[in-house]
Amino acid sequence: MGDRQPCPDRIFDDLGIGFTMGGVMGSLWNFGKGARNAARGERLAGAITTMKTRGPISGGNFGVWGGLFSTFECALMYYRGKEDFVNSITSGALTGLVLAIRGGRKAMFRSALFGGIFLGLIEGVGVLMNNLMAQQQQQMMNPEEVPEPPQYGFPVYNIKELDNELDFVPSHGENASGRY
Repeated sequence: MGDRQPCPDRIFDDLGIGFTMGGVMGSLWNFGKGARNAARGERLAGAITTMKTRGPISGGNFGVWGGLFSTFECALMYYRGKEDFVNSITSGALTGLVLAIRGGRKAMFRSALFGGIFLGLIEGVGVLMNNLMAQQQQQMMNPEEVPEPPQYGFPVYNIKELDNELDFVPSHGENASGRY
C-alpha cells in the first residue's frame, strides 16, 4: 500500500492500468471467442474482427472500474485519515454499486455485495501472504541454534584445536608462528 502513487495521481494511474489490462485481456478473450463463433473458412478474419471491435470496449470497462475504485479509495482515505483494507473493501462495494445503478436497486446491492466480498477475498489473501513472508523473514533473521554433536562415535576434533585451526591469519606484528 505504501509503494503506490499519492492519491490524486493514483486515480489516473489505475484508470490507465485498468484500460491497458482490460484492452489486452479483452482482445485475447474476444479473439478466441471470434474464432470459435466464425464460420469454418473465416475463423481468422472473424477472430480479428471481433478482437478489434470488442477489445477496446473491454479496456474501457476495466478503465472505468479502476478509475472509480481509486476515486472511492482516495475519498475514503481522505475521510478516514488512514490507508487500510477497510478502504479497499468499501471501495470495491461502492464501485460495484455505482456500476450497477442502471440495473435497479436489486442489481445495485447484489453488485455491491459481490464487489465487497471479492475485494475482501483479495485483501485477505494479501494479508495471509504478508504474514507468511514476515514469518519466513523472521526465521531467516533468527536462525535456529546449531544442533548438538552426535553422542556416539569418536570426535574428529576438540573445540580448542578447531579454534586454533581457524585462527590462521596473523595479526599485525606477528609472523606465521605467532611470535614477534
